Amino acid sequence: MAAIREIKVDVAVVGSGPGGQKAAIQAAKLGQQVFLVERELELGGASLNSGTIPSKSLREAILDLTDFRERSFYGKDHPVPAVSIDALNHRLAQVLAAERAVVMRQLRKNGVHWLHGVASFTDPHTLEVTDGEGQLVARIWAKQIILATGSRPRHPAGITFDGQVVVDSTQLLRIGRVPRSLIVIGAGVIGSEYASFFAALGVPVTVVDQRDHMLPHLDSEVGTHLQGALSQMGLRFIGNRRWLTVARVGDMARVEVDDGANPDTHETLEADVVLCAVGREAQVDGLAIERAGLELTPRGYIPVNELFQTAVSHIFAVGDLIGHPTLASTSMEQGRLAARHALHALARPFPEVYPQGIYTIPEISFCGATEEELRDRGVHYEVGRAYYYEIARGQIEGADVGMFKLLFHAETLEILGVHIIGRAATEVVHIGQVAMTFHARLDFFVETIFNYPTYAEGYRIAALNGFNKIPAR
Repeated sequence: MAAIREIKVDVAVVGSGPGGQKAAIQAAKLGQQVFLVERELELGGASLNSGTIPSKSLREAILDLTDFRERSFYGKDHPVPAVSIDALNHRLAQVLAAERAVVMRQLRKNGVHWLHGVASFTDPHTLEVTDGEGQLVARIWAKQIILATGSRPRHPAGITFDGQVVVDSTQLLRIGRVPRSLIVIGAGVIGSEYASFFAALGVPVTVVDQRDHMLPHLDSEVGTHLQGALSQMGLRFIGNRRWLTVARVGDMARVEVDDGANPDTHETLEADVVLCAVGREAQVDGLAIERAGLELTPRGYIPVNELFQTAVSHIFAVGDLIGHPTLASTSMEQGRLAARHALHALARPFPEVYPQGIYTIPEISFCGATEEELRDRGVHYEVGRAYYYEIARGQIEGADVGMFKLLFHAETLEILGVHIIGRAATEVVHIGQVAMTFHARLDFFVETIFNYPTYAEGYRIAALNGFNKIPAR
């Protein structure tokens, strides 16, 4: 039996996803001895190995291999090239290998040590680490502990996941074939992204959700724009329906849903694969947080204050473990700030303005308030719009589906919300983010010269559209 490692460090980080990586590196840059524990064999967490990076890599591979961007030039009858799972996996494997190498290089460069295993508290300062067979391999004592264990797909009671026909979002990446047809339960971010990917592949896709439209947290006009684009790709959305049963029958998936208007009426759907995308839950299994004096919220998250500090002053938590916004981008900054707060280094508050990106086809990104939120708050606002068919770059690249939407105060002209759907949305949104951070007014975009032709000039077109709706000044 191998000797148990006894480790004493300044900072222990549990989890190597975006939040854990940045926390560990920031603590090391502040001169601390840092030890990181990761339960999976690969570093990078769910974001790198089963979530953000794989899904976005899959998206780009599908867009490239299907000539998707050519379709607007050649019409709906332009044939969709057959794409094999081997071709998709080839692209995915290269991206993952490169990104994993980057993570390891950054940790080594900053002197962060790591160990694979499952960490659990024995007391507020001590973690025990066990291997895949449950054998104790290390005991870590740390002055400060940062938890960044992420999340996993939620598995509702009553659904048996077999990893081939009935799958979650992690299992979908490993089924080893392109589905002949797909049912997606859940029209949130993950469900909507994967539904659009496979629709672009030419796979018949049906999305079922108990809400009346996809991605209900979006500005409703943007959501309507998305649903129209997806329906043109052949995607079928069934709203106001609850799933009743999900099962594998032979080699097929069968889903029974109710009729929202008549609960006694049921509809049976069948497909090659069913993806259950009904949210994610914090990954706290095995942590034994109660031994550290921590408790979960009713929704299963670890509560923290504005410094990402838990009820135990030297223990911090970040990322999906603490709930909204559960983005890789925000988790990175939470991890960095948590490390600085833990080590009493100067740190600004977490930013109030940050973008969210949804990598559906077409993609969406936004920051600030939606039109519905401004209306509910009684804000006197106005709207400026620019459609992608008005933007020369969109015509050049065949990206005629999309819209810029700027929400601004009708009196002060301050920009209150930026919403973009269409190609490059997740890139150009940052221009609006910077403008909002500095409380820019609409005339900033009216008076700014953008390169031509670019997607970014959509800001100026939308600003001019909005400017023309207010009284002359």
